[in-house]
Amino acid sequence: MPSTRVETRAGWIGDRHEALIAAIQNALVEGIRIPVEDRDIRINEYPAHAFAPPASKGPGYSIIEISMFTGRSVEAKRRLYAALVREFVAFGVPARDVKVVVHDVPRENWGLGGKSAVDIELGFAVEV
Repeated sequence: MPSTRVETRAGWIGDRHEALIAAIQNALVEGIRIPVEDRDIRINEYPAHAFAPPASKGPGYSIIEISMFTGRSVEAKRRLYAALVREFVAFGVPARDVKVVVHDVPRENWGLGGKSAVDIELGFAVEV
């Protein structure tokens, strides 16, 4: 049940938002083995004057922040990073322009429908 936010400079995505969301979801499914229907992805695009990437980065430089339950293995995270980069490269974003930050959140610090996530049967394994 990850919550994923992509921040990038406006312009390079064009009319491909749905395709990019699908690509990110594919990477999450592959990397951390979430169910296909478990989707929570937001794309935030900023005008050039409001997004200041490092000088060495191109126009598609993107920061992907993923908040997810603690428990995924280092290997699962490696799969996720590789899959995300592969998906962004398909959109013309070089691998060096993709930054991924994972926030591991204990289930007791995640509320869903007024309940703690520790009190909810998720329907999938977190420890992958």
